[in-house]
Amino acid sequence: MKNKDTGNFGENLACSFLIEKGFMIIAQNWRYKHLEIDIIASKDQQLHIVEVKTRSNIEFGYPEQFIGKQKFQFLKNAAAIYQYQNPHWRNIQFDVIAITLIEPMEILFLEDVFF
Repeated sequence: MKNKDTGNFGENLACSFLIEKGFMIIAQNWRYKHLEIDIIASKDQQLHIVEVKTRSNIEFGYPEQFIGKQKFQFLKNAAAIYQYQNPHWRNIQFDVIAITLIEPMEILFLEDVFF
């Protein structure tokens, strides 16, 4: 799989995972100018901004290790814009879903990530 295909596959897996956990998917690949949020979901009146990282191998590290300060800053900026456009969302939380596609496939859900 190419990187973009791997990413899209992982985001679709992440959406299915969240739905199974009782989340409602609001948007996937939401964009504003150069900013992007992989998944915007809700559960129990809480808005979840979800960053998804997918890797087909761990030769260079685990997927969650590839989210740096700059990416988190972009997520914060994007979330602020989304929240401004949708002011009814008062409670917001940042989550990470890290997917490793090697057998056995692993989905790691890191909730309420602070940065």
